[in-house]
Amino acid sequence: MARRATPGTGVPRPVLTRERIVLAAVELIEREGADALSMRRVAAELGVAVMSLYNHVPNKSALLEGVAEHVVSGLELRDDPAEPWQERARALVRAFRKVARDRPRCMTIVLTHKIDTPVALRPAERALALAHAAGFDGETAVRIMRALLAYALGAQLREAGMSKMLGHLAETGAQSFARLDPDEFPHVVAYGPALAAHDPEADFEFGLDLLIGALDRLPRRRPDDG
Repeated sequence: MARRATPGTGVPRPVLTRERIVLAAVELIEREGADALSMRRVAAELGVAVMSLYNHVPNKSALLEGVAEHVVSGLELRDDPAEPWQERARALVRAFRKVARDRPRCMTIVLTHKIDTPVALRPAERALALAHAAGFDGETAVRIMRALLAYALGAQLREAGMSKMLGHLAETGAQSFARLDPDEFPHVVAYGPALAAHDPEADFEFGLDLLIGALDRLPRRRPDDG
């Protein structure tokens, strides 16, 4: 990568590009939240004049679109058409979940800003393709796509919420349950140890199996009927 010397220091710095600007925005959002994002803050992160950003990103809206595009482009979409559609669906949901976990605050940008590029449609295309290959009609394929992506995102939100709501039970479970009235909360008390145990991966895979199993029972044409 070409470099220019920082004025007054003689120390070379990377040439400013749209990619560097977007990455700086991504890191800022993950560190401080979307409300902290501004062209001025990104310029400060990069150590450049704010006006220099506009040569690569015309405005904040375009920057947010770049952030969303960057997050979606990070999806691992390797696929093997020879595998059963159920395993392909699991791989897609896991890939989407990984991005949501790696960039949780930026994922909010993905869900609230348009991405007017082909990159945004790749997860949808993959989900629709595997649903079609499994023999589902077009309307059902679209609903399957929405269900798969909704589960990936919902699982991430649930994990964050449950961690805040029940995370303390891993340390104070017995003490917390001892304060409960067993007549009012018989099942919470009885299942206390299991409730206090927090295993996000096991919970996620359990729910994913339920979802895929339910989808597999939907009516569909023979996969080889075209």
